[in-house]
Amino acid sequence: MQEGIQLPTIVVVGDQSSGKSSVLESLAGISLPRGDGICTRVPLVIRLQNHAQSDSLLQLEYLTKVVSTDESNVAIAINLATDEIAGNGKGISHTPLTLVVKKNGVPDLTMIDLPGITRVPVHGQPEDIYEQISDIIMEFIKPEESIILNVLSATVDFPTCESIRMSQLVDKTGERTLAVVTKSDKAPDGLHEKVMADDVKIGLGYVCVRNRIGDESYEEARMKETKLFQAHPLLKKIDKSMVGVPVLAKRLVQIQANIISKCLPDIVKKINMKLNANVSELNNLPRKLSSVAEAITTFMRIVGLSRESLKKLLVRGEFEEYPDDKSMHCTARVAELLDKFSEDIKISSDNNSFLMTEIEVLEETKAIALPNFLPRSAFQALLHLKIKAMAEIPANFIAKVWDYVETVVIAVVVHHCEKYPQFQSHMTVAARNLISSVKEKSTERVLEIVEMEKLAGYTCDPQYLAEWKKHLAYSGNLNQNNSVINLGFFGNINVSHLMNYPIGIKSEAFDLKCRITAYWEVVIKRMVDCIALQLLLSIQRFANGEMEAEIVNEVMDMKEGGIERLLIEMPSVALKRERLKKSISLLKESRAVVAKIMDKIAVSDD
Repeated sequence: MQEGIQLPTIVVVGDQSSGKSSVLESLAGISLPRGDGICTRVPLVIRLQNHAQSDSLLQLEYLTKVVSTDESNVAIAINLATDEIAGNGKGISHTPLTLVVKKNGVPDLTMIDLPGITRVPVHGQPEDIYEQISDIIMEFIKPEESIILNVLSATVDFPTCESIRMSQLVDKTGERTLAVVTKSDKAPDGLHEKVMADDVKIGLGYVCVRNRIGDESYEEARMKETKLFQAHPLLKKIDKSMVGVPVLAKRLVQIQANIISKCLPDIVKKINMKLNANVSELNNLPRKLSSVAEAITTFMRIVGLSRESLKKLLVRGEFEEYPDDKSMHCTARVAELLDKFSEDIKISSDNNSFLMTEIEVLEETKAIALPNFLPRSAFQALLHLKIKAMAEIPANFIAKVWDYVETVVIAVVVHHCEKYPQFQSHMTVAARNLISSVKEKSTERVLEIVEMEKLAGYTCDPQYLAEWKKHLAYSGNLNQNNSVINLGFFGNINVSHLMNYPIGIKSEAFDLKCRITAYWEVVIKRMVDCIALQLLLSIQRFANGEMEAEIVNEVMDMKEGGIERLLIEMPSVALKRERLKKSISLLKESRAVVAKIMDKIAVSDD
């Protein structure tokens, strides 16, 4: 139960004043707390064990305590323990209290007594007392392994009982519900018909009992009970297999034995699953390092593994370590970022109407000169405008790439440090510091490339002249009087806004546009290629050695105890290790106990 494995349990529920305490007292042969209001304020686990010796042994187990008591003081001891668990008021708690009763003649049973159901808070009870009690009851009766012992008073109509309504919510067919009818002597009229009709679907049947009255001993109470069901003109009609506390005890023992036998294979399965999970978790806990030499050796091994993983991911494009995690397929993701960068540069041009930017530039660069020469300053001005429009794109691209690389590097480091978290923080700090430095240098180089493009329009690529001439071949179409004309590479253009300009200025503007368009294609290819190669070189240097050197320096240069600090195990890990070891030992012990029980059942069946 400590390990969260649900065991077959008999859960005792009933409305307040239904006679729950009397039934439990009769089965256990001891007096339980009584009084007005809710007497049971915590789940009371009553573990009855038949004891060959004449002296009974009683003890309470709760929180971390084990308290011995006796029959005359057990009610007081339960009240004191309840106050310690749930407080001195009228509140309730989910924390269980276990009462172990070893006594001659009691049935071998384990039952859980829950608070009686009440709808109206009284005597200082919390306003939501019904909801609190309902939550506790549902928690215990919901598991399929639970047998519900529903205590009903013969003085009420069964369908109106709240405990019946709750049990029907989780056990619609009633196959795991047994009803015990108390106060049979106080309402004998029609009781036989009520238990035979079974209007509320009690699948495991009914047992009618007589409550112990006043100072009667348990022996006297049983004798009077037997006489009642034998002699009473109405109650003697009820079948003898359905009356009396001894019958109830026998039925409960049989039901408990059957459900335990049925559930044992599943319990073994759950124990093994929990055991395997705990062993696996223990094996995966951070390893404890016992010496400086071991720490250094382990550290260098982790660094080497991290470097090799990064070379595969960042340089060689080998993804077998992360086949299903596409975010770690670095060469593919960087190529996608590069494609996006290239597209962003291409669409960064001005949005003015066709040729208007060129006309404005020509008007501002005109001078006293021959009219058939395009001013070089006009071309340079257009080039600067285009470079200005895309100036931030290369730097943003570099930042995105290195931010992405950083996520990959941290993921790789964390993966290889999984069992040695004492290295993780130092390695990630070193990786981030190095990436920040590399990103800064890469950004500087990219900005230099952008600045170089501003200096002058130059290329030895023959494609420039070829493209310029091809575009310029459509300049004659500017003489047309149509609003929309075909200008080749530029498509069908609406030139109605150019009607008032002389043909000379339109021709010069178109010539200038053809030149800058042809040259910009060269610039884009040159810039993308140059930045891509520079980036690949930086990534390769980073993966091949720079990161390893930075991490080694970071860890080896630690102050305040240096690498020896890595030998200290984190308190949380140490506590978890001890908890898992204790749990594994407990589960192994439980498995052995269950195996013995199953062997005995097998022998008994044979």
